[in-house]
Amino acid sequence: MSTLEIKDLQVSVATDDGPKEILKGVTLTIGDGETHAIMGPNGSGKSTLAYSIAGHPKYDITGGEVLLDGEDVLAMSVDERARAGMFLAMQYPVEVPGVSVSNFLRTAKTALDGEAPKLRTWVKDVNAALEQLNLDPTFGTRSVNEGFSGGEKKRHEIAQLELLNPKVAILDETDSGLDIDALKIVSEGVNRFRAQPGKGVLLITHYTRILRYIQPDQVHVFVDGRIAEQGGPELAEQLEAEGYDKYIKASAAAHG
Repeated sequence: MSTLEIKDLQVSVATDDGPKEILKGVTLTIGDGETHAIMGPNGSGKSTLAYSIAGHPKYDITGGEVLLDGEDVLAMSVDERARAGMFLAMQYPVEVPGVSVSNFLRTAKTALDGEAPKLRTWVKDVNAALEQLNLDPTFGTRSVNEGFSGGEKKRHEIAQLELLNPKVAILDETDSGLDIDALKIVSEGVNRFRAQPGKGVLLITHYTRILRYIQPDQVHVFVDGRIAEQGGPELAEQLEAEGYDKYIKASAAAHG
């Protein structure tokens, strides 16, 4: 069972000119087994939502609440959020020189479970996850994200998703910088994850092309820190045809 409830979330960041409000009251619920896509122009607050839920210290929550299965996510440390079942795949994954992929994954799994996975089954699990993502077994010996191509970085994030198996996956622009083959492989990994019972996915994207491979239950259009429109998968097709312009103008008229 997994339900992520975001209620009237308001978020600011510190700037030289004082706090700047980025999210201006976002409310949405990802029900058990649902996939929600968040789309919108640059600077609309999509990534801020992802990082705020995950607990990035740069973002100051000024109002609202986030609940995972009724538990107050905002009261949790970053580690506690991960242990509660939240996972964030970042748009720009960081390099961790000197730490191998396999050590990194095992350390993360140990931190989540409170005990180290049994080595023999773990190696088998890691190799199976890498193989499904078209990554060579030697990939596990490389330093995390160091010298990785864009596609390798994103596939590594999906390998983490498969092996750590959270309740809710927040995928921030997982499709950016991917060619069509890598996009298919990444999408298949997300679809394997969400085919399991009790999983939720929040997919943040600029482009509708990933939504051809990962069918959302709901699409939310972000403009200027608010949800300007929401609907079913057909809304993504409409955005592809018409762009965000009418939502930007309507938002400016309503909140200008």
